Amino acid sequence: MNKLLNSPSWLLRLEGAVVFIIALVLYSRLESGWWLFVVLLFVPDVSMVGYAVNTRLGAAIYNLVHAYALPASLGLMGLFTANVLLAAMSLIWFAHIGLDRLLGFGLKYPTEFKDTHLQHV
Repeated sequence: MNKLLNSPSWLLRLEGAVVFIIALVLYSRLESGWWLFVVLLFVPDVSMVGYAVNTRLGAAIYNLVHAYALPASLGLMGLFTANVLLAAMSLIWFAHIGLDRLLGFGLKYPTEFKDTHLQHV
């Protein structure tokens, strides 16, 4: 237990849970349909295709897609254009990232897929 409390990974997992829950709550307010949520939830994992080339490219693409900047930008576009679909896609993307963090799947180091900022998976 002491080892867990001394590691920042538990805090990052908690943060992921909070992001996931907030994204779910906000998505439910959009009334976009849960079918869209289910269909798009794991689309960001397609970014793993970069690992077919090499670990450096794979990590770069994966990290770009699994950082909060792109879904935040998409969400702002949806907000400023009053486009509910863009807002919904943004929240689904946030939910995906939050769920990944909650489960211990973090951003990747270029060494190998299992090396993340949260743990060695």
